[in-house]
Amino acid sequence: MTFMRSILGAAATLALVAGTAAADPAIIFDLGGKFDKSFNESAYTGAKRWAEANGGEFREIEMQSEAQREQALRRLAEAGSNPIVMTGFAFGNVLGEVAPDYPDTSFAIIDAVVEQPNVRSVVFSEHEGSYLVGMLAAKASASGTVGFIGGMDIPLIRKFACGYAEGVLAVNPDATVLSNMTGTTPAAWNDPVKGSELTKAQIAQGADVIYAAAGGTGVGVLQAAADADSVLSIGVDSNQNHLHPGKVLTSMVKRVDNAVEKAFNDGPGFETGVMVMGLANDGVGFALDDNNAELVSDEMAAEVNAAAEKIASGELSVHDYYSDNACPHLQF
Repeated sequence: MTFMRSILGAAATLALVAGTAAADPAIIFDLGGKFDKSFNESAYTGAKRWAEANGGEFREIEMQSEAQREQALRRLAEAGSNPIVMTGFAFGNVLGEVAPDYPDTSFAIIDAVVEQPNVRSVVFSEHEGSYLVGMLAAKASASGTVGFIGGMDIPLIRKFACGYAEGVLAVNPDATVLSNMTGTTPAAWNDPVKGSELTKAQIAQGADVIYAAAGGTGVGVLQAAADADSVLSIGVDSNQNHLHPGKVLTSMVKRVDNAVEKAFNDGPGFETGVMVMGLANDGVGFALDDNNAELVSDEMAAEVNAAAEKIASGELSVHDYYSDNACPHLQF
């Protein structure tokens, strides 16, 4: 089986389109690359799983700069790719302009809402999954101080942080939750050195469990935590437990892979509008496997699973930062 790839920007994008037969689905990865071990890689996992299950091929483009977004979308649409999936809120404005020009092409965007008749907007209840890993952080912390390190400072990442803090404080109302963002530009998603520096600073303030929601930057967070004594990390999006077995408490899994696979399976002409993926439909959760089995006791898992059931049923409501752009549990 062959996966069609674009690695090096505009020239490679042109070659990709010219060398592939029409009607294959396509995916465009955001900055940070498809092997960021987090958000983009989860999306790639879904596309690859679809290809392996169906014996199909898909086109893919890895973004190298902000300027490529519109060109990539138009090139793929003109070449007949259908559906076209893109990862990341940053495609929102461009897709809003491009989608009307290709009414017969189905587009899916992850983490943004674009109101066009041929666009499926997939959003996640990240605050729900973050609440669960916040509970685990509070239960695992010996110091009573835990941390959060985000990527780009945007409402989406504050949504992660707010849910996490609420989960921590639900278990330990006296806990301290430290919070840092890596930056205010897209470069914040791919700066593991800065992630490591922020982690060390939080450890110096007493944090012994640190949650990273920062794309490729999070790799530096997990590494710095693994290098420190008696400090655990929490991964995000993909299951990152395996990166440092015994040092990653858990991962808040965001099933971007399921969203991509479903879009490819549904094919051209799929149902559009807003699709919300949360605990009620297995859109988010926390990872348990052999790599963290000794860190999460049966009692801890049972309590967190009970909370998950209450959230899924509506019995327990987790504050959503998007509702009022405020977080009663954390100061930014």
